[in-house]
Amino acid sequence: MSDNNSDKEQTSFVQRLIKVAPGDLIRLFFLSVAVGIVLAAFNVNPRRLWVDFFGTITESWSRFLEVIAHSAAWAVDYFLLGAILVIPIWLVLRILSATKRR
Repeated sequence: MSDNNSDKEQTSFVQRLIKVAPGDLIRLFFLSVAVGIVLAAFNVNPRRLWVDFFGTITESWSRFLEVIAHSAAWAVDYFLLGAILVIPIWLVLRILSATKRR
């Protein structure tokens, strides 16, 4: 067992850095694909990102804010649409339940 511990101590920083397990490569692959999908959703072009990093990030950030604003507006519209029906029904049921308790 002491030989095994001495082998671990004998490996240099460079050897530990270069040693890559297959699981690490698989994780990197799937993480890269997931990040690529997210960036593609915001119209980030990899070639343009390489050439103009900060310009591309700025445009992507503004696109992200547009999506958030559009989503919030959509949510408010549907909230109001549902509230038109749900709140009056809730009030009627509340009034009916209050009168039955007496």
